[in-house]
Amino acid sequence: MRWIRSENFWLTRACLQRGLALIFLIAFLNAVNQFKPLLGERGLLPVPQFVKQVPFRESPSLFFFLPNDTAFTTAAWFGVLLSSAALVGVSEHYGAWLSMVIWSTLWMLYISFVNVGQKFYAFGWESILLEACFYAIFLGSRATKPQTIVIWLLRWLLFRVMFGAGLIKLRGDPCWRNLSCLDYYYETQPMPNPLSWYFHWAPEWTHRGGVLFNHFSELIVPFGYFLPQPISAAAGAITILFQTTIFLSGNLSWLNALTMVLAFSTFDDRALSLIFPKRRPETYGSSLGLKIVTAGVAILVAFLSARPIRNMLSPRQIMNTVYNRFHLVGTYGAFGAITRPRYEVIVEGTDEAVLLPSTKWREYEFKGKPGAGGRVPPQIAPYHLRLDWLMWFAAMSSYRQHPWFVHLLGKLLQGDRAILQLLKTDPFPDQPPRYVRAQLYEYEFTNPAERSGNRMWWKRKFVTLYFPPVSLQAGPFRDMLERQRWLELE
Repeated sequence: MRWIRSENFWLTRACLQRGLALIFLIAFLNAVNQFKPLLGERGLLPVPQFVKQVPFRESPSLFFFLPNDTAFTTAAWFGVLLSSAALVGVSEHYGAWLSMVIWSTLWMLYISFVNVGQKFYAFGWESILLEACFYAIFLGSRATKPQTIVIWLLRWLLFRVMFGAGLIKLRGDPCWRNLSCLDYYYETQPMPNPLSWYFHWAPEWTHRGGVLFNHFSELIVPFGYFLPQPISAAAGAITILFQTTIFLSGNLSWLNALTMVLAFSTFDDRALSLIFPKRRPETYGSSLGLKIVTAGVAILVAFLSARPIRNMLSPRQIMNTVYNRFHLVGTYGAFGAITRPRYEVIVEGTDEAVLLPSTKWREYEFKGKPGAGGRVPPQIAPYHLRLDWLMWFAAMSSYRQHPWFVHLLGKLLQGDRAILQLLKTDPFPDQPPRYVRAQLYEYEFTNPAERSGNRMWWKRKFVTLYFPPVSLQAGPFRDMLERQRWLELE
């Protein structure tokens, strides 16, 4: 009975703060490496163009005041510095108010990237991270007793992440109801990893059992988060196990790692002390001011929860919906529908001056998505390759629905070094190609017999021309780039 009554959260807070700091470190390093080529002044979707068209009040960001590459780079590195400080415990050791300042700054910096990030930052895990960071502002320092209400706010976030994902699956693709979704998922997910092939060719019963485990973990287990110990801790442990299996089978950015961090909110100190036998320092109660502010946050969250609850209960549930410009109390969920065939857009270039049927085209290879070589899918997560991910979306529809893709081709024709650094290979290291084009292929995993023979992980067949050959010397293409200011004029 002493176990059941235990609700101390000093170790819980430490795990949450260090875990969130690690995710933020990855996210800001991601911004250091990718924000400028994708969204910088000469990026595929330049922020300076965005802030001219969208009012600050609709998408608040510090970059409305400084929409330039220097500001983007400075903010990203400052985020790396602050998240590193939080990771090593600086935010915990020098008082609750310093902790609040550090986590508030992390939230303000990252929301500035997300709110101008357009398609390249339009992912559910961005909002989940921002909401979790907002609650972390009120977790306090190691010398103050953690406020239980903040732990419960994080549990409520975890519940919406998991239960929303479970509901969207039941209401979405019929394969989740007939238990066949995993027959396709490992092969057609956005970015398979080295183990995806093995999961795909595992016995059929593992696929059926995997879907059942998914439904159990997302539709039943989340209600255990709000029950007394040790039930709450058991529910959190099952969630961590479930997210680990997803992490092992594919590259879903930091979604799985972040969900595992949130799951630590379901543990109390007695449970965590079995894993982290760390001596708890003497703690003091939070100040009256912090308690009042936290109570106000809880009331705000309760008010903002009305729309997500209605959405989850609605038969027309929408996944990954943000209801306010601050990314607080959203609706989450993933993979309500599973694609059957896997399509890939393959970008090619040539340095030949005249295009003939015999023209030799050389392929650009991306870091994460499948290409021509049939190489083993790399392990990327918890890092996020944003361009590779959007290429997966582009393959499921026309390039006309993805304006950034046209600008990508323009950058390749220019030999833009920033964009080329986002790719695995540059087939034109000496000078840019004269023409580029894009072809659409259907990809499948090789079967065990095929892979044992040719050592290839993928096989593919041509489907259609995705984008016709274009050149910077071609008037219409160059004019379009110049009109939209994607081309750097000399």
